[in-house]
Amino acid sequence: MRQTAENKYTPEDLKAMQAWSLERKIQVTQAKILQFAEHLQGNAYISFSGGKDSTALLDIARKCYPEMEAVFVDTGLEYPEVRKFALSHKNVTAIRPNMGFAEVLQRYGWCYPSKEVARTIKYYRKGSKWAMNRMSGLDKNGSPSELFKGRFAKWKKLADGPFKISDDCCDIMKIIPLAEYQSQAGKYPITGTLAAESDLRKKAWLANGCNSFEGRIVSKPMSFWTEQDVLRYLREYGIPYAPVYGEIAQDKNGQYRTTGEKRTGCAFCPIGCHLDRPNKFQRMQVTHPALWRYVMNELNLKELLDFVGAKYEADDATVIDYGQITMF
Repeated sequence: MRQTAENKYTPEDLKAMQAWSLERKIQVTQAKILQFAEHLQGNAYISFSGGKDSTALLDIARKCYPEMEAVFVDTGLEYPEVRKFALSHKNVTAIRPNMGFAEVLQRYGWCYPSKEVARTIKYYRKGSKWAMNRMSGLDKNGSPSELFKGRFAKWKKLADGPFKISDDCCDIMKIIPLAEYQSQAGKYPITGTLAAESDLRKKAWLANGCNSFEGRIVSKPMSFWTEQDVLRYLREYGIPYAPVYGEIAQDKNGQYRTTGEKRTGCAFCPIGCHLDRPNKFQRMQVTHPALWRYVMNELNLKELLDFVGAKYEADDATVIDYGQITMF
């Protein structure tokens, strides 16, 4: 693999690895897990959210180490099917955050429309120059930037709006509890994150590769997988997964799809909901009405979504979305 002065890998390396066969990806992932665990003399654990990616990771890791501990952060924000599924596995340690989500919202606000924009809005409101530039469509040198105009400046109304916005919720609800667990247990995580999921995760993989033993000690042995790989692995190897995803089937183009939720994570997280049609909250009103009423009325998410023009009530398209299995 080629290297640059800053990174361990290049984008071309990632593309080449993403094109590998599933069988080769499984073998390399197992090798990365073995390398990480042996280097740490067994002081490793599986970060297990109950989602589809970490479910594939759990199966692969326990083929190497059948008794390896898995750690589930019981935030109270998971779909009930995901929580039940995660806790049904053997040797799963459940940990909880020190602060409830309602208090997080009261203190720090919603993370929306993305972590990067929410962080920028937080510092914009504190008067940070770099953030004020971004929200004005300017780069770090104060020059007009079409990229920043499209990514940040279009959210200026939200930045100047009445809602608390920040990227703090994920740290408080998940990262800090895991860091406290790691400090107490003396173990380090193996995670199922994919580089294809976001620019931040791609940059992290390019810089450090799958296993990092300096700075933050962590293994991300599935970084070069795609979502299609994960779905294919679960289906072809018959791996049980949380029922909230529905069935895994192939569409007319041969692409794997779930007939239920596409992503789980935090059920109440509004990130990206303005991009999907129908979005997670429209589907939630149909599939989990009690959860929908709680997040909209008790947590008052509907006020934020009304402000930005994002839909949250089910319509005919929501029903059609759940009927896609008839097309497979």
